[in-house]
Amino acid sequence: MTNLSGHHHDHDGGHEDGAHGHSHAPKSFGFAFALGTALNTGFVVVEAIFGFLSNSTALLADAGHNLSDVFGLLVAWAAAALSRRAPTTRFTYGLGSTSILAALLNSVFLLVGVGAIAWEAVLRFAHPQPVAGLTVIVVAAIGIVINGATALMFASGRKGDINIRGAFLHMAADAAVSAGVVIAGAVIVLTGWLWIDPAVSLAICVVIMWSTWGLFKDSIRMSLDAVPPGLAIAEVRRFLAALPGVTALHDLHVWPMSTTETALTCHLVMPGGHPGDGFLMQTAHDLRDRFDIGHVTLQIETSETTACALAPDQVV
Repeated sequence: MTNLSGHHHDHDGGHEDGAHGHSHAPKSFGFAFALGTALNTGFVVVEAIFGFLSNSTALLADAGHNLSDVFGLLVAWAAAALSRRAPTTRFTYGLGSTSILAALLNSVFLLVGVGAIAWEAVLRFAHPQPVAGLTVIVVAAIGIVINGATALMFASGRKGDINIRGAFLHMAADAAVSAGVVIAGAVIVLTGWLWIDPAVSLAICVVIMWSTWGLFKDSIRMSLDAVPPGLAIAEVRRFLAALPGVTALHDLHVWPMSTTETALTCHLVMPGGHPGDGFLMQTAHDLRDRFDIGHVTLQIETSETTACALAPDQVV
C-alpha cells in the first residue's frame, strides 16, 4: 500500500448548484456589521425609553429582541475577525470554527429571549394596562426603516454563510415585527382593545422562533461536524468513485471548518499505481468547483488485498 496523500487548500469563492457556500462573506461585511450594530443600538435605547413611557409590552418586547440582535451582530462580527487569523501550531486550522459557535450563540440568545417575551405577554393578558398607541406607531415605524435597511445590507451574503443568513433573518423579521407593532398601535388607537398589545408580543415570539429554528439546527449540526447544509455526500462519493483508476474508496469524511469553508478527506484505492500530483491537484480543483469543498486531502492506496485499518466507513 502506497500511503501518499494530496492536499489542496483553496480560498476562491466558486459556487455551483447545490454547493455549500465558500464565500468568506464576513470579510466583505465588516461595514454592514458596524453600521447595523450602531443603528440597532441607538434604536434599542429609543424603543426601550418610549416602551416604558407608553407602557407598551409590544415595544419593550421588540426592544429586547433588538438588543439580542445587537449582541448577535457583535458576536458574529467578533467571530468574523477571529476566523481571519492565521493557523498556529495549536490551532492548525485557524479559528474559523468560531463562526459556527457564533451562529449557535445567536440562536440561543434569541430562543431564551422568546421565553421572557412570551411570559410577560401572558401576564399582560391577565392584567391589561393602557398603552399610548400613537407613540407605539411612530417608534415602531422608525424600526421598520432601520431594520429593513440593515437587512438589505446582509441580503447578498445570506446564502453563503449561516452567520450572514442569521443577521439577515433577524433584521428582516424585526422589520416585519415592527410592522405588526404599527398595526397593533393603530388598532388600539381606533378601538381601545388593550389585548392587542400582548397578542402582538406573542406574535413576535412566533416570528422569532420561525426565523431562528433553522439557524439553531444548522449551527448545532455544523458544530458536530455534520456534512454542511446543501451538500449531498452521496454525490461526492459518486464523483470520486468515477475517477479514472479508482476501483474503491473508503474513509470519506466531509465537515465544515467554518460557516464558509468545507474540508474533505478520503482514501482512494487505485491498483494501477499512484497517479501523480497532477491527478491530486485536478481532483481537488474539481471538488472545489463542483461542491465548493476547498480543503481536500486524498490518500492513495495501490493494493486491493492489503486491508486498511480505516476501510469501513463507520471507523473514524
